[in-house]
Amino acid sequence: MTTVDPAPRRRMRADARRNYERLLAEAATIFAEHGVEASLEEIARRAGVANGTLYSHFPTRQALLEALLRDRMQALSDKARDLLDHPSADEALLIWARAAMAHTTVYRGLVTSLMRSIEDESSHLHAACQAVLTAGEQLLNRAQAAGSMRADVTASDLYALINSVSWVGEQTSPAQGERLLAFGIDGMRSATDSR
Repeated sequence: MTTVDPAPRRRMRADARRNYERLLAEAATIFAEHGVEASLEEIARRAGVANGTLYSHFPTRQALLEALLRDRMQALSDKARDLLDHPSADEALLIWARAAMAHTTVYRGLVTSLMRSIEDESSHLHAACQAVLTAGEQLLNRAQAAGSMRADVTASDLYALINSVSWVGEQTSPAQGERLLAFGIDGMRSATDSR
């Protein structure tokens, strides 16, 4: 099983654990209200901790996002693994791509962070993004082996498509993003696919 937790965590004191959990809860609320570029200082203030406490737990915005998204990204990787048993390889890929799209739009501006992080190995989100990309690649490879997807499509192409249409959906409407995802997946189908 692919894990997206890049490093083991040392056991925290009870008060540090409470601060950590409050910071995550406030980050989730504030990011939902204002997007991922919201003020980190406001997160600390609402959590009732000093800015230094926030930065001791999360040295960067990316580190905070990684902690906040860890379970969601793991669930997305797990969903891909579960869909490997789906009777239709191309339907499994589309189901997963829709789930990935929903994940990338949970907070306004997240898609931009994810696109940057896949290329930046120093980003706290890089390992998690790479795990998601690898999970999607398994579904893509299965669809290619079944002859339903073009052989020249890469996992990076799929990742870029999902993030691109997610951005459009964020800027316009989720329905428009979903429509473009369907067009993009159709464009990846092999010429021998009878759809």
